[in-house]
Amino acid sequence: MAENNNEKHKIVIVGGGAAGLELATSLGSKLGKKGLAEVTLIDAASTHIWKPLLHEVAAGTLDESEQVEYLPQGHRNHFRFRLGKMEGLDRQKKQIFVSPTLSDSGEELIPGRTFSYDTLVMSVGSVSNTFNIKGVAEHCLFLDVTAQAFKFQKQLFESYLKSYIGKDSANVKPLSIAIVGAGATGVELAAQLHEVTNVLAIYGLNEKSTVKLTIIEAATQLLPALPIKLAAATQQQLIDLGVDLKMGRRVIEITKEGITTHDGEFIEADLKVWAAGIKAPDWMKNLDGLETNHINQLVVDSTLKTNDDDIFAMGDCAACVWQGHTGNVPPRAQAAHQQASVLCKSIINRLKGRHLVNFVYYDYGSLVSLGKYTTVGNLMGNLMGTVSIGGFIAKVVYLSLYKMHQVAIHGYFRTAMLTLSNAFRRGVYTKIKMH
Repeated sequence: MAENNNEKHKIVIVGGGAAGLELATSLGSKLGKKGLAEVTLIDAASTHIWKPLLHEVAAGTLDESEQVEYLPQGHRNHFRFRLGKMEGLDRQKKQIFVSPTLSDSGEELIPGRTFSYDTLVMSVGSVSNTFNIKGVAEHCLFLDVTAQAFKFQKQLFESYLKSYIGKDSANVKPLSIAIVGAGATGVELAAQLHEVTNVLAIYGLNEKSTVKLTIIEAATQLLPALPIKLAAATQQQLIDLGVDLKMGRRVIEITKEGITTHDGEFIEADLKVWAAGIKAPDWMKNLDGLETNHINQLVVDSTLKTNDDDIFAMGDCAACVWQGHTGNVPPRAQAAHQQASVLCKSIINRLKGRHLVNFVYYDYGSLVSLGKYTTVGNLMGNLMGTVSIGGFIAKVVYLSLYKMHQVAIHGYFRTAMLTLSNAFRRGVYTKIKMH
């Protein structure tokens, strides 16, 4: 089944993450609304959640109103949303192939389709890199997409009930959770889970024991994106919260019972979370001749264009050289936001026969939130250089990054109304989702 057969310039964006949704919203408002182009966004899920918030989804602490439904978002901003997962590409015919959408029982809901394009933007994000370590895929939970985060949240609460109320409640051993990877995702998840266990204790579900949290990291320092001083302060904060840090330990195998490290230590864990490295999805490494690197990312030039003049890539699935630095632009939300803004200008220029815009990444620093306990990070600017911040100021800056994303997809007024609504909701609803 084929779609997109009219004469308008067809812009197809694959992936509705931070970059993809922002770009679809901008192009829909600037081109789709005026009938200058047909903008289509394709994603395997029906809703969007800002990826840096997935650890809150996993812990059950994220307000459900933070989800964005693609269909009404497209209606308001003059782009079309199509549900499906891309599985192939025909560059000669300028078509992409989308696999059938199935129900939980395996029934075909939507047949496989093809979509024609004049301009294609790949923005499918990243997935966890298991490095082919034995047992990771079978026994670990991941936080790559919203569905996985909800799966973790469900298993967390079920394990909690089993350990403290159900058939295992007679055991003195606490529920144990091990997180592999001490980057931002692993550290933020650990702090959020610690907060959740305290809330559950307040609710009366845990009067006998606490959850044992362990972070396992191959490097000797956590949070490599932060200066050593800030990383050390964060490490001490986690230790004060009772998180067991296993630094300099490389995982060699994971089983149902736990995790084995290279030095022979075995760490028991009821729930195991893998947050140790990323790569682009495996299906991208053989995408009809598009150039990729060793972690399946599409190699792009300074305009975010691939080796095909009609195909662009941005976000975590793109390998873009960081000008003036060694290596590529880091896979961060701020990079995705900047790339979406530049690519919007380039695509508009492309339709007008003008030159594409060069992408220059501006690093404004890194921030890590430890829930209600603290927020730490460093800000970068031309006037002050690198400034370390923490506490309330860091928390405000961290929140502002998300507000920038909300403004890009909702506008200032709607973002203000959502913020006000959420402030009222927090006083009425429970602090955590327990279902």
